[in-house]
Amino acid sequence: MTAQPPDPEPEKTRREPGGGVSPGDTPPDSAQTSGLSHPQPMPSKAMPIAWLILIGVLVVLASGFVVALALGWLKLG
Repeated sequence: MTAQPPDPEPEKTRREPGGGVSPGDTPPDSAQTSGLSHPQPMPSKAMPIAWLILIGVLVVLASGFVVALALGWLKLG
């Protein structure tokens, strides 16, 4: 069960002339719990770069293998 926020119900709020409310009729603002409790660490930029380099090397090797097969430099079977 979650607690209800301390916002006032409009039908129970007494209005003064001019549209204001009497002092003490409104509770304090609702608490905000959506923020972080501590700063998040910055992720390293080295691993994404290493993965990009590894993928690039694999693409070059695979395309070189396909070109070598197409030109007849490699014989399979």
